[in-house]
Amino acid sequence: MQTSPIPSVVQHVVFPKEREPALLDTLVDLVSLTKPRLSALVLATEAAGMGLAPGHCEVLRTIATLVGTACLIGSANVFNSWLERGRDSLMPRTRGRALPAGRVEPGMAAYFGSILGLVSAAVFAVDGDVLTLLLGLLAFVVYVFAYTPLKARTWWALPVGAIPGALPPLMGWTATAGSVGWGGAALFALLFAWQIPHFLAIALFRKREYQAAGFQVFPLVYGEAATRTWIASSAVLLLVVSVGLPLAGLGGALYASTAGVLGAVLVVVAVRGAWRGAGPGWARWVFRFSLVHLLLLFSAMFLFRH
Repeated sequence: MQTSPIPSVVQHVVFPKEREPALLDTLVDLVSLTKPRLSALVLATEAAGMGLAPGHCEVLRTIATLVGTACLIGSANVFNSWLERGRDSLMPRTRGRALPAGRVEPGMAAYFGSILGLVSAAVFAVDGDVLTLLLGLLAFVVYVFAYTPLKARTWWALPVGAIPGALPPLMGWTATAGSVGWGGAALFALLFAWQIPHFLAIALFRKREYQAAGFQVFPLVYGEAATRTWIASSAVLLLVVSVGLPLAGLGGALYASTAGVLGAVLVVVAVRGAWRGAGPGWARWVFRFSLVHLLLLFSAMFLFRH
């Protein structure tokens, strides 16, 4: 009869079967702190910036930029979750997350976030893309040290938070082009303008949750009517910025026409909602349509470049 080369007692201690699911669950919880869906959206905008920029990005630089940014975004989201774990425990939507639920210790989360940040810095340093690294560090600092603490103090956290949210496509642009340029600046402006109605809509239909957690979102400070007006106004701003991208060399006439139609739909819905005093259902529709709007805009930029 064959016997295991590892004594049964040692095998039980070193490789306990009952601990394997716990280890896997911990790894899943750690990954969840990076907010994978949000990170995927951010990486997609960076990849779009790389593809739209003039010039050719080497395969190794493309991989390094995406991996470095993924680790940087993950690190920023981990520290955001670490800082907000107390407030997350007050909201039904977030109290089941790994940190507020106690499945991950705060020290472990901070260690994990630090490792991700160091890996990101190392990847960018080896690649030698200093400009993209500096833009990434700016996004990290603003997101973790400005936006996150400001959320509990002032609604101005929204435009402050839109800065790191708008930097990834610019980072993608600089990784390929080697400089910012008008096109990179235009992509930054587009993502900045897009985030305003998008996050105002979220704040409107999740107002009670944010109130319970003590976040000073716009609807809690100025009311729902003012929020609807701002959503409509920012939808107009987004329309102007998106249609104006060909002036920076992004997209041609067909793109501008597509952007005009998409923007007009959003403006009409936003203005009607503001005029009629629409409720959470309308705000949720604006939020969802804004995601489709962004996807179609970037698709049109690639399809109708000239």
